[in-house]
This record gives sequence, structure tokens and C-alpha cells, in this order.
Amino acid sequence: MKLYFQAEIPIKIRFSDTDAMGVVWHGNYLRFFEDAREAFGIKYGLTYLDVYKRGFFTPIVKSSVEHKAPINYGEEVTAIAKFHPTPSAKILFDFEILNKSTGKLSATGHTTQVFLGVESREMELIKPSFYVEWEKKLGIKI
Repeated sequence: MKLYFQAEIPIKIRFSDTDAMGVVWHGNYLRFFEDAREAFGIKYGLTYLDVYKRGFFTPIVKSSVEHKAPINYGEEVTAIAKFHPTPSAKILFDFEILNKSTGKLSATGHTTQVFLGVESREMELIKPSFYVEWEKKLGIKI
């Protein structure tokens, strides 16, 4: 699958991000992915609020994290979201967490989101028209 767009965001590791050993608690990696997805939405005009105003939620139905190297309190990382177009009514992202303090790749991951009607609470089986228009605007061809 061809990569088209990505966004990144710097993150300074706070004390509250870590566990008793002083390393980032494993659950916080998903929060870092969320930060990168939000940066993507801002950069490319597809924020959660934009989607909601068009009558949809985009819940995550699948997520995975592969931990490669620890991140410690006080270090700085970059969270990168890589968007992958798909013909399905889904939003797919791959992620990398790069530790700027050590130069190591700390984690990789993936999320799958679907479109859910705000009022119906039903999953959309075809892409919503606003999303198709968003893809066209960015020149995404599948």
C-alpha cells in the first residue's frame, strides 16, 4: 500500500507518563499515537471535530503496539502518524515513536478506525461523502 501523507508531533516525557521504574508505561504509547493522529487531522483538515460536524464518529476498532526500546522520564520523542488510503470505509494509520534523546526507534504500531453515525450509532459500510471529497481534495486515488 502506498504511503501518501504523514504528520508528527514532539512529546516531552513527563513524570506522570512513567511507571515505578521510570520508563514510559506501556498504555501511554496509545496516547502518543492519538497525539500524532490529532496532528495529522490538524495538518490535513480532518480533525475529530470536523468529522463530528459532518455527523460521524471514528472509533478505533483495532490497535497494536510493538515496543522496541524503552523511553525514560525527561526524554523527548517524536510521534509520527502515517496515513494509508484504503478502498474500505476505514481510516488506517501506522505509527512510529522515535526517541530524539537516544536516536532509537522506541515503538511502532497501527490503528484502524471506522465511521459510525452520530445519531444512528451504526457503522458505515461505504465511505461518507465528505470523506470521499476530502480524499479527492488531497489527490488520493485508490
